[in-house]
Amino acid sequence: MINKWMCASALILVSACGGTEHGNGSAASGSAAATTSSGADLTAAGATFPYPIYSKWFSDYATTSGVKINYQSIGSGGGIRQLTEKTVDFGASDAPMSDDEMAKLSAPVMHFPTVLGAVCITYNLPDVTAPLKLSGPDIAGIYQGTIKKWNAKEIAALNPGVKLPDTDILVVHRSDGSGTTYIFSDYLAAVSPDWAKAPGKGKELQWPVGIGGKGNEGVAGQVKQTPGAIGYIELAYAKQNNLPVASVQNADGQFVAPTVESVTAAAAGVADHLAANSDYRLSIVNAPGATAYPISSFTYLLVYKTATDAAKGKKLVDFLKWMYANGEQSAAALDYAPLPPSLVTRLTTRLDSIQVGPAKT
Repeated sequence: MINKWMCASALILVSACGGTEHGNGSAASGSAAATTSSGADLTAAGATFPYPIYSKWFSDYATTSGVKINYQSIGSGGGIRQLTEKTVDFGASDAPMSDDEMAKLSAPVMHFPTVLGAVCITYNLPDVTAPLKLSGPDIAGIYQGTIKKWNAKEIAALNPGVKLPDTDILVVHRSDGSGTTYIFSDYLAAVSPDWAKAPGKGKELQWPVGIGGKGNEGVAGQVKQTPGAIGYIELAYAKQNNLPVASVQNADGQFVAPTVESVTAAAAGVADHLAANSDYRLSIVNAPGATAYPISSFTYLLVYKTATDAAKGKKLVDFLKWMYANGEQSAAALDYAPLPPSLVTRLTTRLDSIQVGPAKT
């Protein structure tokens, strides 16, 4: 995430801010941020993407309630690992836990969406001043290496009147494992059957073409210094750095720019169709809705359904209730998309299913 946020002081007692963006488990293996739990009421670890908003929430909540939460910003994979090993009270991840990851747990875990983010397509075309329009299959074709020129017929057909250069498209992707890559590849797998077969979706991929950049900074840097380049980065990073981004064709056939509002609309389109017993391990890429941005995603807090420590369980539930009632209001100011109100209502009700002590027999 944004450098100026990463080392923000807060009452979450993080002594250093490290780890890869958006959730690579390797970040937790040795070079991750060291923390101390001294004085903390609750401990947590996981995704770096929501670190700025979590930092604010934990600080604000400590001021309001006196409850201190120690959060290690070490990546989604590290958060899942520590949750599995029960070395933290709750975890955080940008990607929902897989069935294999869930099977390794000693007790059931619930997914609670907190805010939303988006992956943007940025590019370096100095002579193209109008926002570029791209479709999902065309983005997949570019990243598969089958669409090689900026003035290819597929791109030209979506951008009538735009003078596209007869130059090679230079693909930039992440070199490190990340939740950003997971969201991006999840979207491409949803809109392209060929992509779904290979390379598929995941935090790390075998890329067919292109060069790698580490983190949002690395991808953006490669794109900015290379005319003809294209890359994918997080919405907050694109906004903070005033980078050009494409409007992407959504499931309703509309070209939508990535904004806080269009990302929230993507969640609303999915929330209206959720089953009452949904476990919220779901993808919202390519969501329905005329105003929905199609490369959008939840980020999650991962909470054991039964807290073995009743006092900690109550503190965690109380925080989650505060988060949904008060925290969402500060999301947009930090370039996150808040959850739609209908979803907040459902999730608040769902908190009642958390048991704050040993399960009754």
